[in-house]
Amino acid sequence: MAEALHSGPVSTRLQRIAELARAHPDWAFRSIHHVIDTDLLREAYRRTRKGGAAGVDGETAVQFASNLEARLETLLDLLNKGTYRAPPVRRVHIPKGDGSRTRPIGIPTFEDKVLQRSVTMVLEAIYEQDFHPGSFGFRPGRSAHDALRTVRNSLMAMNGGWVVEVDIESFFDSIDHGHLRSFLDRRVTDGVLRRAIHKWLRAGVLEDGVQRHPEHGTPQGGVISPLLANVYLHEVLDTWFEAEVKPRLRGRAELIRYADDFVIVCKHEEDARRVFRVLPKRFARYGLRLHPDKTRVVRFERPQDPGAGSRSESFDLLGFTHYWAKSRKGRTVVKQKTAKDRLNRAITAIRRWCRAHRHEALDLQHRRLSAMLRGHFNYYGVVGNGRAMSRLQYAAVMAWWKWLGRRNSRRVTWDIFARILARFPLPNPRVVHNFGPTAKP
Repeated sequence: MAEALHSGPVSTRLQRIAELARAHPDWAFRSIHHVIDTDLLREAYRRTRKGGAAGVDGETAVQFASNLEARLETLLDLLNKGTYRAPPVRRVHIPKGDGSRTRPIGIPTFEDKVLQRSVTMVLEAIYEQDFHPGSFGFRPGRSAHDALRTVRNSLMAMNGGWVVEVDIESFFDSIDHGHLRSFLDRRVTDGVLRRAIHKWLRAGVLEDGVQRHPEHGTPQGGVISPLLANVYLHEVLDTWFEAEVKPRLRGRAELIRYADDFVIVCKHEEDARRVFRVLPKRFARYGLRLHPDKTRVVRFERPQDPGAGSRSESFDLLGFTHYWAKSRKGRTVVKQKTAKDRLNRAITAIRRWCRAHRHEALDLQHRRLSAMLRGHFNYYGVVGNGRAMSRLQYAAVMAWWKWLGRRNSRRVTWDIFARILARFPLPNPRVVHNFGPTAKP
């Protein structure tokens, strides 16, 4: 089988693995590292983002590409011989959206990203046949908007219900390596690939000249980390919910998960309460903890008349608040708007940027502000979210006007600024995603 998998184009070889994985869901693949050759590494290089910061070795993507073929050959040789040494991840802290706090991010070396990408491509061919339809995060052809659409349409089809809103505390830092290895054993026992994964789990983090080796968690910033996280929750949550939980519930229930963000939608309150009670015990068994204040059961039944004050609760998922409201045609539907904390964070980020960059040239300011707004609208541009997007655009206009007026002693009147806006118009809110059609009760 190894020879058959090794021959042919990259896509053909990965497709063969996928077909075998689909046909044999109980197989553990023992010898598939031969699929990784210079052609696959070259494709992995092509898929690796080139503009990121350098890792601990200081090497950029441009420097790596200057002798690309030789580097790929060397990398392949190190992988096959088991002599590849996974470098530590460089940790830096960047400001959060509101600027008051920072969050740590990990930056692997570019070479490490390429190798991780190649291994991810092979593992993906296997696990994409196993993952459940309700899993959307970091999977080919699936997006956060697909998850949001599924949540909305599930609630509409149920005519409302009860939602278990879940928050896992520090999930990516809490993954237990022992449990993860046992989960991987069920599908991938190839020694070359497993040694590489073990090295990435143990590579450690370099911060302020000090290297640490965490006992838990996936590689910070690692290309392979989202896949490993999906494997973990596939076993801990998805498969368990489908095989053991759903058959015991009285009514319809759906699990919709994007990485570690998920909700469970239930038709009946009794079912939602049962799931809510058992979830902490299930997660604790695998070293995970649910946030006690952010994990809750939400009543989300269709109200008789939202306009008259008869409202269900709302819940947040993936930056959106979900709530019942009247459509333009007068029907009661599930709507989604930018979550309050995300909107305030975006407004604060724009205000801080305008203040910090008020002395830059107008065209540069315009280009950056336009990019910030377009990025926001591309994600939050869903039907019914116009008010929140307009609020952000207005805040951007007012922040730009304020800080242009403070970069010198000359006052910028509204008339002057209006002429600037006419020359450098900011993007208008736009609908990018339509989660219809609306299911009738």
